Amino acid sequence: MKRREFITVVGGAVATWPLAARAQQMRRIGVLLVTSEDDPESQARVAAFEEGLNKLGWTVGRNIRIDYRWYGGQTERARTAAAELLKLSPDVMFANANPATRVLRELTRDVPVVFTTVTDPVGSGFVASLARPGGNITGFTNQPVEGAKFVELLKQIAPGVKRVSVMVGNSSSSDAIALSAEKAAPKFSVESTKVVVSNPSIIEPALTALGNEPNGGLIIPGDTVTSSNRQLIVTLAATYRIPSVYGFKFFATAGGLLSYGIDVTGQFLDATSYIDRILRGEKPADLPVQQPTKFSLVINVKTARSLGLTVPPTLLAAADEVIE
Repeated sequence: MKRREFITVVGGAVATWPLAARAQQMRRIGVLLVTSEDDPESQARVAAFEEGLNKLGWTVGRNIRIDYRWYGGQTERARTAAAELLKLSPDVMFANANPATRVLRELTRDVPVVFTTVTDPVGSGFVASLARPGGNITGFTNQPVEGAKFVELLKQIAPGVKRVSVMVGNSSSSDAIALSAEKAAPKFSVESTKVVVSNPSIIEPALTALGNEPNGGLIIPGDTVTSSNRQLIVTLAATYRIPSVYGFKFFATAGGLLSYGIDVTGQFLDATSYIDRILRGEKPADLPVQQPTKFSLVINVKTARSLGLTVPPTLLAAADEVIE
């Protein structure tokens, strides 16, 4: 080969190196969200997720591509969406809530999965233990609040409540909360009953019945059914003037009276640390499942006023956030 030809060949190869390097650096993340695409909560979670990744050196379009799917709390839709995402050959999957994690557990044992707001991952069969997940799945749990705490908060903000309905959907943890509330009810001079909403059609008649009786109160621990229909629940609670306590902040943001629980959007931010570590070579089996260490109290003072309630100063002082 002549010297000029050699220089041309080598020069051409060098010119392609940056392009090849960029192609090798592009990683793919599949994201399966329990909310709907047009839900404002979805937008907040996506913003937190991408912000967290960006701080760790991952920028959409530069070295990562993110494919989003929303399943709106519907398990069958979650299954279809998960299968679509897996066909895109992601380097890691991010699953929001139990249904998404469950279908990914069924569909793959190879692709790394990081979950968030999952209740009882060991009992659900997602991981072998919190300290040693042992498979392709790890993440961040939703530690349910005791039902007794919800009853206490409800009585603090609405002392006149005599009957409490605990509305639960398709979550075993919500059942446990309902049982805890029932056991604690006599201590607070209230009666507690569980209302099971296996599908959204049950929500309106259940709240109508509760609202037609005096001195009723409502507890919504939060699961895929109730969370996906939070605007309907909050609207009906306002219509029938039912003091209500919720397990997630997004209920209070939507107009609910009071919420107490983990910061879901904050968990999305936290989860990016595990996404980052997996993309850099660590295995889910070696990353212990993280449990929440903080619960936030959010009070919607505007809603309290509309219900004719005065929020006790001690409760206001304890609040992490007050919505005016």
